Amino acid sequence: MDELKIKDIMVHLEEYVTVHQDSSLLDAIHALEEAQQEHEKFYYKHRAILVYDDKKKIVGKLSQRDLIKSMESKYDAFGDTSKMSLSGFSPEFIKSMIEKHSLWQDNLDNMCKRVAHKKVSSAMYIPTEGEKIEEGATLGEALHMFVVGHHQSLLVTRAGDIVGILRLVDVFKLICERIKECKI
Repeated sequence: MDELKIKDIMVHLEEYVTVHQDSSLLDAIHALEEAQQEHEKFYYKHRAILVYDDKKKIVGKLSQRDLIKSMESKYDAFGDTSKMSLSGFSPEFIKSMIEKHSLWQDNLDNMCKRVAHKKVSSAMYIPTEGEKIEEGATLGEALHMFVVGHHQSLLVTRAGDIVGILRLVDVFKLICERIKECKI
């Protein structure tokens, strides 16, 4: 595999939508919409928001799934739900959880009002070390992490600090372009 480096294909932190961890979820939604409009012509749309602290260090990610999950407070009792579908639970079992735990019973408007002023820090996801990749790593290393870890993105680091994000959608686009250039 050619020696494409992550730093050559990542989205740099200054080009990605970020919010402070004390921002409201409503503020985060506005930031995401603004970023989607600005970058619409050049990139695939942003689907997540990187979250920073008072020292301007990235401390988490807020995805579409995280925001939706935050609307139903009963999920807090489940712990980490991200791997449930990968754990072999049947669709019937997962569906039965809705009934057993009375999930998603409230009116959507009530849930939205309740969550709008919640802090981003209460809904964000804190990525593990297995979701970070050094900017000098190769594309092959990143592809392996995407396949094995089922990640949608990897946080890119330089000397331990997060400096960007490598999105699966961008890597996929790069691969599709290369495939189209291949002569059969």
